[in-house]
Amino acid sequence: MPRAGVFVSGTDTGIGKTLVAACLVHRWRADYWKPVQTGLAQDTGDSETVAALAGGQGRIVPPRHVFQAPLSPEAAAVQEGRQVGLDDFALPPGRAPIVVEGAGGVLVPLGGGATMAELMHRLGLPVLLVIRGTLGTINHSLLSLEALRARAIAVAGIVVCGQERDGNAATVARLGGVSVLGVVPPLPSVTPAAIAEAAASLRIDPPLAAGASRQDR
Repeated sequence: MPRAGVFVSGTDTGIGKTLVAACLVHRWRADYWKPVQTGLAQDTGDSETVAALAGGQGRIVPPRHVFQAPLSPEAAAVQEGRQVGLDDFALPPGRAPIVVEGAGGVLVPLGGGATMAELMHRLGLPVLLVIRGTLGTINHSLLSLEALRARAIAVAGIVVCGQERDGNAATVARLGGVSVLGVVPPLPSVTPAAIAEAAASLRIDPPLAAGASRQDR
């Protein structure tokens, strides 16, 4: 049987994927996996961030590839004289739901001619798309949804990270044929307590995620 869980992607780098992933790990007591981590020259990486913010819930699966430069996986690998390909990746086994976090957006170059979208397709999890709620999000969100569907990738829904304004999320949901599964508002401080509170507001559960491949409409 396919493993319950979601692949967390976004419309942009720095969109809030890691915050949403931490919310889901806390809520589901899920496993967390970042298949490719770049930018370790600047910070400790998303795995450590999620481990800290999830308040001890869940299990962290180490990345398959880690790179120092804050670039796309393909570009970071080239800098280190390495290669990344789809055959490097398989969904880790486990009984708990799994939250997989991508690098950047849907079409970020992974390596070997593949993008993050091809990795999503390979792993077979429905995608939870993290979007902004502010000006510009409609175009970016609909293009991301279009790219996912062009590759027959299931979409679980969208989550807004940050301030939602002007009914943008509702417009994305209507035009993109998806559900808004929650809003993670601006957090005065990013702490485990704040993540736990935000997690409680999300309208997504592991059974939904596991069966969401047919939620696309």
